[in-house]
Amino acid sequence: MERIYKSMKSVGAGNIALGIIMIITGVTAGIMTIIGGAKLLRDKSDITF
Repeated sequence: MERIYKSMKSVGAGNIALGIIMIITGVTAGIMTIIGGAKLLRDKSDITF
């Protein structure tokens, strides 16, 4: 029984760590997308076809 609790503890800690990493990655990707879009909007007058 104690072995199950130890296994659950390690899996739970891993899931929390993975969740934090995913949140950080998502926020970073969102910020990079916003910055890229702002640069495109700022420089759209320089584009000629």
